[in-house]
Amino acid sequence: MSRARVARRIAAGAAYGGGGVGLLGAAAVGVLLAEVQLAKRSVGSASGAEPTQPPHADGLYGRAFLDPADTRSPLRLTLLGDSTAAGQGVHRSGQTPGALIAQGLAAVAERPVLLRNVAQPGAQSDDLARQVTLLLANSSPVPDVCVIMIGANDVTHRMPPTRSVRYLAAAVRRLRTAGAEVVVGTCPDLGSVEQVYQPLRWLARRVSRQLAAAQTIGAVEQGGRTISLGDLLGPEFTANPRELFGPDNYHPSAEGYATAAMAILPTVCAAVGLWPEEERPDTSRDEGFLPVARAAAEAAAEGGTEVTAAMPTGPRGPWALLKHRRRRRIHAPETVPETAPGTAPETAPETAPDAGESDPSTPPAPEQALRKEAGVTRQER
Repeated sequence: MSRARVARRIAAGAAYGGGGVGLLGAAAVGVLLAEVQLAKRSVGSASGAEPTQPPHADGLYGRAFLDPADTRSPLRLTLLGDSTAAGQGVHRSGQTPGALIAQGLAAVAERPVLLRNVAQPGAQSDDLARQVTLLLANSSPVPDVCVIMIGANDVTHRMPPTRSVRYLAAAVRRLRTAGAEVVVGTCPDLGSVEQVYQPLRWLARRVSRQLAAAQTIGAVEQGGRTISLGDLLGPEFTANPRELFGPDNYHPSAEGYATAAMAILPTVCAAVGLWPEEERPDTSRDEGFLPVARAAAEAAAEGGTEVTAAMPTGPRGPWALLKHRRRRRIHAPETVPETAPGTAPETAPETAPDAGESDPSTPPAPEQALRKEAGVTRQER
């Protein structure tokens, strides 16, 4: 059965309260469990220490754009999800995906961005209801845009995919009803983890991508946008595991988070109307209008692919727009001041060089990377 059909079955089961749709045959379960035990001995145990809490990155970014004459309030950005959304695996607040996206959004908008992160390390999709409730109960006004990164723990804890998608769709629906734009970074490719061996690697990749495709359908049908993280945490991470994975061999490193954040950022900017939209999809980059299930399947196979709703119905159900937005990879900033765990930064982390400044030893700043039309997408791989 094609990935598009499996994803559609999972999404339909989630929408109509159907039972779990098995992604793996029963014969594979014994092999899978044995391989999981082997993987557990290596993943997350490189340092022999307990996992540390992610750095606290909440606060105001883009203070350089504060203008007493500007009566607009800062843009509000919120991250929800699991340890990847929280930034576990890095030690500086400016290296977390929330901080990186906030810095880039401030640079593109030329306006301060207020970041709040309610993601919970170890969270599965059923925790999204709690996170959304916490966010809406303590946010006035409602965030302009919310980024959700979830799914990896659903796979490792074997949550039925229909339940996983149902929880995600409900969270997207609540946020959209409240007035927030929503961008979902779908389930990463767990087959890219270096310490996961065959046949578990193949199984993990298959399950991850099927869940990512189903998440895409569920999120897009509720009015959200999705960006695929699968391939970003696939070939690139497999080819550079020492560079792109953190000390625990599981969570991304600072460079890995920067890669993911720069894929998410253009979609976040587009969601709040800050990214120029072409009148027609760019067919040279394989963009186009497709049935949502087919678009979801194609996006799951290629990281950095955006899917957004296009038409409510068509000959084969709802249609979606598949896009490959231009992006440039950046390195995680190293100039962010240290912040004590559990405290908000007193000043906004500013990493962009002044206009006209050029230093070959300094990683390109977010606004430079985003505004260069020479940016590449898939040819980086």
